Amino acid sequence: MHSVLGKARLLLEAFDADSMALSLTELSRRSGVAKATTHRLANALVEWGVLERAGTKYRLGLRLFELGQLVPTQRVLRDAALPYLQELHAATGATVHFAIRDGLDVLYIEKLSGHGAVEIPSRVAGRLPLYATATGKAILAFSAGDVIAQVVDNGLSTFTRRTVASAAQLHRQLATVRQNMLAVEAEEMSLGVVSAAVPVFGSQSALVAAVGMSTTTARMNLGRMSVQLRSAGLGINRALGSLARSA
Repeated sequence: MHSVLGKARLLLEAFDADSMALSLTELSRRSGVAKATTHRLANALVEWGVLERAGTKYRLGLRLFELGQLVPTQRVLRDAALPYLQELHAATGATVHFAIRDGLDVLYIEKLSGHGAVEIPSRVAGRLPLYATATGKAILAFSAGDVIAQVVDNGLSTFTRRTVASAAQLHRQLATVRQNMLAVEAEEMSLGVVSAAVPVFGSQSALVAAVGMSTTTARMNLGRMSVQLRSAGLGINRALGSLARSA
């Protein structure tokens, strides 16, 4: 990425959830952009509001948040789903997720945190592997075969001793998801945490997202909560269908 735009992208992508404020030296090192160029571009991005200064460091600016709220996919899907996500959250007390596929990852566009101190490695605008999350499995099960093949070819890294570790095991899981229209992930991302999810379909039955919920193994009552989860998924399906008909 030798263009100015390419280098600016490298600077922005240097930030992550564990490194939300970076010094000029750190920004240069993480991006691979020369320090003098980093200084010049960072100042320009600060003027635009895409970056902001935090003492001697830089962090992402509010202008990015403002622009992000205008992304059609995120805004339309989230607005249609939010009432049902809130109902699901209130009824179950679980952490509720709404997610879409982006490449080989599940990308979270909404998260409503549940009761208790359950540790779940997800956040709005964050991403996790499709194969190791309930929302990801719900999406992957109804994705094209070449997407599943790419996931397998990319390797199945393990996060806990329970993470799916083979192509055969993953294919069995996805077959069960298709049969039950419900994905269950038991301690694959975090020990002590169980998640369930259902796919969300838009116009012409096209897969668009997944809605899921996560809680501790002790609190998860899959029989009861899956009914509420499926109800939320059907409600979002209807809401998206209504939007398509009125468009």
